[in-house]
Amino acid sequence: MNPNTAIRASNISKQYRLGEVGTGTIAHDLNRAWAKLRGKEDPFLKIGESNDRSSKGNSDYVWSLKDINFEIEKGDAVGIIGRNGAGKSTLLKLLSRVTKPTTGHFEVQGRIASLLEVGTGFNPEMTGRENIFLNGAILGMRRQEIKRKFDEIVDFAGVERYIDTPVKRYSSGMYVRLAFAVAAHLESEILIVDEVLAVGDAEFQKKCLGKMGDVSKGEGRTVLFVSHNIAAVKTLCTKGILLESGILKRFGEIEDVAETYRNSGAVTSKSYVVSKSKELYVKRAEINNDTAEFYSDEDIHFSFEIENTGMKIENVYALVRVMDSNEQPIFSSQHLISADVNKLSMTIENGFLVKGFYHLSVFIYKPGSPPLDVVPRCCDFTILNNNSEFAHLETFNIGNVFNGNLIWDIR
Repeated sequence: MNPNTAIRASNISKQYRLGEVGTGTIAHDLNRAWAKLRGKEDPFLKIGESNDRSSKGNSDYVWSLKDINFEIEKGDAVGIIGRNGAGKSTLLKLLSRVTKPTTGHFEVQGRIASLLEVGTGFNPEMTGRENIFLNGAILGMRRQEIKRKFDEIVDFAGVERYIDTPVKRYSSGMYVRLAFAVAAHLESEILIVDEVLAVGDAEFQKKCLGKMGDVSKGEGRTVLFVSHNIAAVKTLCTKGILLESGILKRFGEIEDVAETYRNSGAVTSKSYVVSKSKELYVKRAEINNDTAEFYSDEDIHFSFEIENTGMKIENVYALVRVMDSNEQPIFSSQHLISADVNKLSMTIENGFLVKGFYHLSVFIYKPGSPPLDVVPRCCDFTILNNNSEFAHLETFNIGNVFNGNLIWDIR
């Protein structure tokens, strides 16, 4: 391997079996053993479907990742992006050796420090101080090396008062602050960070991004960063990896990868297959234009079909949120759903949005309870130009229910 290469992935694939753990595995194990005795290929590596969570599928096996190949140089800051279920976290777990790939292998030069979820690598019964030394030892550092970094870690995490308290008593925010501080400050050559930073407050997230920038640009360490915040990824990273249903869609300069990601979501209408256990859900979301491209003087119409399998409608709301290309919310509106409503409509009038790429997220929920249904990133659309001098954020004026249709208008 080239001495300037930090990570090389060769034909990495990861297959998972659906269903309950332990169900039917004896038959599968016998089939595998029989194939091995005959010198044949594992029969279950030949089957499986891509990890498309919006469709039911016919196989008990799915490929969370399939034939992934890339090479990352030392000092690169690489953003890994993609929709939920694309395989981002699976890739980081494989690279961190939390689990093994089904096929393929990694070649890595340097020690890896990873932060995959809140409390990764922490012993909850041990104090913050003890966990710092434990994590350093796992990375192969000597006690004197860890001592030299100790005060800097504690100061960055802001948990000095609780450093000798067992971490099981920490809040999730304190947990992730200390975990990130340990991963970023101990002397590893490769830093892997999943989207756990969402747990911290805005100030700490900004602090973390600044530290990752220093680690990459100042210290010459390699950083792999997963986030749905495209603005943060573009600020921090120079290279990007786009995953789509477990397949490497694009690898290259972050601007090009982010643009591919934005364009790949230009779906005008989509049906969502959901669990039958859901009582109330969004069955379909549509936009009125086949190309999903609009000029500034055009109105944009959306419709959402709601399926009710017998739930009593009481204090249930629909919320629609408009997001920009950096996954930042532009505005949102909600309305109380009536018992006889099975279709919602919303219109964004011309001149309201500036030139750019947008998409919707739809939520069905009861206040104070987990969402009944969430449909992220649907109805992507593009505003091609904007000649209006009065384009600015206005408020929604909620209309009435007419023939089962709820009309949202911007006036």
